[in-house]
Amino acid sequence: MNSLPANPPALAAAADMRAVLRHQVSWGAILAGAVMALVTQLVLNIVGVGVGLASIGTDGAGNPGAATLSLGAGLWWVVSGILASLTGGALAGRLSGKPDGSTSGFHGLVSWAVTTLVVVYLLTATAGGILGGAFNAVTGAVGGAGSALGGGLQTAAQTAAPALGRVANPLDGIEQRVREAASGQDPAALRDAAAAAMRAYLTGDPAQRQQAETRAAEALAKAQNIPADQARQQIQDYQRQYEQALASAKQKAEAAAATAKSAATQGAFYAALALVLGALAAFLGGRLGAVAPQGPALHRA
Repeated sequence: MNSLPANPPALAAAADMRAVLRHQVSWGAILAGAVMALVTQLVLNIVGVGVGLASIGTDGAGNPGAATLSLGAGLWWVVSGILASLTGGALAGRLSGKPDGSTSGFHGLVSWAVTTLVVVYLLTATAGGILGGAFNAVTGAVGGAGSALGGGLQTAAQTAAPALGRVANPLDGIEQRVREAASGQDPAALRDAAAAAMRAYLTGDPAQRQQAETRAAEALAKAQNIPADQARQQIQDYQRQYEQALASAKQKAEAAAATAKSAATQGAFYAALALVLGALAAFLGGRLGAVAPQGPALHRA
C-alpha cells in the first residue's frame, strides 16, 4: 500500500492534481449523454404520435378538437423532453466518472445544451435526415415549427388564418353588384366600364373625387339605362357599403393580428419554461449519475 508524501508541498501538489482530475471535462461522456437524450426523446415522441393517431377515428365522430390535440401534443413534447434530458444527464454524469456531484451535474447540463443545439438544427435545417423528419412530424402535431422551441408561431398562424381568410376585398362585392344591376340590359363592355369607374371613385385620389363621381354616375346611368340622379344615389349607397366593409375588414385584420401575437407570446414563454425544466432535469440526472467516491483510493500517492 502506498503512503502519503511526507512534505507539505508534495501533499499540496497531489491534492491539486486530484482536484484537476475530479473536475476535468469528459467530452466523451457529454456526447454519449446527448446521443442518449436524442434517442430517448425520439422514441417518446414516436410513441406520442402513435397515441395521438390512435385517438382519432376514421369517421370523425367523437374525435378531440384541434385545440385539445395541440395542447396534448405540446404537453407530451415537454414531458418527453424533460425525461430525455434526465436520462441523458444521468448517463453523462455516470460516464464522466466524477465522484463530485456538482461536476457530474454540470456534465449532464452540458449534455443537455448539446442536445438542444442538435434538436434546433434538426428542426431548422433543410436536410434534417431521419431524426429531423421525426421531430418535424411531432412539431406538426403540436402546431408547427415552434413546437416546444418554436411550435407557438405556427399555432398562431393557424389560429389567425381563418380570420384573415374572411377579410375579403370590399370592392369585389360592390363591383359584383354593379355588374348584376346592369346584367342583361347592356353589353359586357358597359358593365365593365361602370365597375371600373366605381372602383376609381372609391379608391382614387380624394382631390379628384368630384370628377370621379361624375364619370361613375355617367357610366352607371349608361350601363343601367337610369337617370343620372338615380345613379348618383347608387354611388352614395355603394360608398357607404364600401366604408362599412372596409371598417369590418380592418377590425378582422386587427383581431387576427392580436390573436397571432398572443399565441406567439404564449408559445415563446412555454418554450422557455420547457427549456429551463429540461436543463434542471439534466443537471439533476447528472448528479444522480455521479460515481460513488472511493475513499481509500483518494489518499494514495
